[in-house]
Amino acid sequence: MSITRTEIGSRMSQTVTHGDTIYLAGQVGEGADITAQTKDMLANVDRLLESVGSSKSHILSATIWMANMGDVAGMNAVWDAWVDPKNPPARACIESRLVTSDYMVEVMIIAAKA
Repeated sequence: MSITRTEIGSRMSQTVTHGDTIYLAGQVGEGADITAQTKDMLANVDRLLESVGSSKSHILSATIWMANMGDVAGMNAVWDAWVDPKNPPARACIESRLVTSDYMVEVMIIAAKA
């Protein structure tokens, strides 16, 4: 089976596809609060999935890291409005220090091709 990588950088690729499985690098968003960052982060997920022939309806698993679990309600409000209610993925949500203090939330996605 071939491996296809997109948006390749010196440190990582934004997507890696192996067979019918798509792996996204950790995605963050810009903005001053958890709502803005989550919306921007999920827009990045939508864009990347579309670029490799998939969509949020085909997400198998999502791992979400929160800098502060006090923000989980705000993140969940955006997530719940975004996620396909007929096809919600397996999901974990973990509190962790993120790469910079500017980031409040990060998500890593595994999806199937559409």
